[in-house]
Amino acid sequence: MVEHDYYELLGVPRGADDATIKAAYRRLAKEHHPDRHNGCTDKEAHFKAINEAYDILKDPQKRAAYDRFGKAAFQNGGHDPFAEAGFNGFSDIFSSIFGEFMDPRAQQNAARGADLRYDLELSLEEAFTGVEQTITVQAMATCERCHGRGCTRTDSCASTCKTCGGIGKVRAQQGFFVVERGCPMCRGSGEVITDPCANCQGEGRVLGQRKLSVKIPSGVDEGTRIRVPGEGEAGVRGAASGDLYLFVHMKRHPIYAREGTTLVADCPVSFTTAALGGAISLPGIDGNAVELKIPAGIQSGEQLRHRGSGMSVLNGRGRGDMVARILVETPTKMSAKQKKLLEEFRGTETGEECPAAKSFFARARDMFGA
Repeated sequence: MVEHDYYELLGVPRGADDATIKAAYRRLAKEHHPDRHNGCTDKEAHFKAINEAYDILKDPQKRAAYDRFGKAAFQNGGHDPFAEAGFNGFSDIFSSIFGEFMDPRAQQNAARGADLRYDLELSLEEAFTGVEQTITVQAMATCERCHGRGCTRTDSCASTCKTCGGIGKVRAQQGFFVVERGCPMCRGSGEVITDPCANCQGEGRVLGQRKLSVKIPSGVDEGTRIRVPGEGEAGVRGAASGDLYLFVHMKRHPIYAREGTTLVADCPVSFTTAALGGAISLPGIDGNAVELKIPAGIQSGEQLRHRGSGMSVLNGRGRGDMVARILVETPTKMSAKQKKLLEEFRGTETGEECPAAKSFFARARDMFGA
């Protein structure tokens, strides 16, 4: 499952101020509103994602939680914990102080395996087509000797935890409050292993390496996060495993820079080609050549756009565009014949050939004459 980054959805940097975020949201909401696209389901889904991102980033407390924990901060059975907290976020502050004491899920998931992060580097071509890769993950894995039970005996090898009396919870006094948390001795199970497995010391898991095949969808970009459920660290004695999060990083491409789904190439052309016109051929990201015609008189910095030759759209259809940014190159190595021809050309110049230069120096002369 691919999770969009809220900042990327709004097209703002992580350090953006409130005004920048608000302006970006208004522009995108207007652009992607379903009423403007005849009920297009893709646009409607994107519109909802934009609203979700703005709802989080406009609120300082929600934004701080997202910056620290990502979307995991709001995964509470589909409900927004901040919306339910009340007291202007006091509940969130309180739970951040007491942590697992106040969260009933803490005792249920006390033995759950930790989530893992894996940084995956892709080429632009791999991001365009999507790819299936085999990665090696080093993490706590289920003990093969005891099959995750924590002991190798066939009968029961667990006894009631003396710390919590088998309840799986302990109480502690915190000022005026009496709070509960998962038992640190049995990790909420209410039992301890009396004859632990020699391989895992009763944990039911050991540190190891495993190979995992992961599928990367087409259209991913720098910072895209992909969640692989259940592929994190193994839980203690058969408890649920954590999740694996893949963070995509893009390798530098020798020709193209990427701006969302648009591919941009800086294309140097000779000044004669710029003056007389011509054509260039670029290698497309899909392996097919892209032919672009250069109109006569093109200026340095002008862009030529080829529709539908850019990157794949993540979780969508179609492709972005390819843009060739023209850079007119002045020759630095010329033969005597070439220099002579240019001198002859200069002798025929009237000033009308370059109207921008003529206008600029006319304004400059007016300033001196004023």
